[in-house]
Amino acid sequence: MAKFCPSMMCVDFSRLAQEIKNLEQAGADMFHIDVMDGSFVPNFALGTEDIKAIGKLASIPYDVHLMVSAPDNYIEQFATLGCSIIYVHAEAPVHLHRTLMRIRASGSRVGVALNPGTPLSVLEDVLADIDVVMMMSVDPGFAGQAFIPGAIDKIQRLAAMIKARGLTTEIAVDGAISPDIVEKLAKQVSYFILGTAGLFNDKAHYSQSIARLRALAN
Repeated sequence: MAKFCPSMMCVDFSRLAQEIKNLEQAGADMFHIDVMDGSFVPNFALGTEDIKAIGKLASIPYDVHLMVSAPDNYIEQFATLGCSIIYVHAEAPVHLHRTLMRIRASGSRVGVALNPGTPLSVLEDVLADIDVVMMMSVDPGFAGQAFIPGAIDKIQRLAAMIKARGLTTEIAVDGAISPDIVEKLAKQVSYFILGTAGLFNDKAHYSQSIARLRALAN
């Protein structure tokens, strides 16, 4: 059953406690926390103090998406903060396998994010060591971008690769996730990261948006 994960960079941090309460009551399954360093992506986003605040208020799990140039410097720190999945970009570490083993040893689940222009081949020799592959359907760094159509075929090819190898690796997708995209990818994707396209668009209450997406997925 698909899980719906609001992107916390889209919430109103001036009323964080109420936002978290509203999202949890609306049926959110997991909070998605983006960390950006201004180097790997041309933007800055959430940091350790933000994660601590979310952790104190949340009653559901939260993951962290490290859009940073040197993820190995922070893995243990974010695991200590209670992040259930730690996503690193396949493009960032010098030694990807070593980085994945550090996440595994930290006690968090192992996540790998893949940029739109990065081929699936980079995962071939580490796929069995990954719990969740997160496919980026926009170029990372900014909310409000348009969905890159090629991500659909890429996710389908990844799902086929996982099935052919008999693995239990799950798939997440992040970037411009609209109701239409949820419906198209419901059979392949376990985690939908929700931003402005599907949740934070002021057109419906959180509970109505998540209920609609869940109905499309299930």
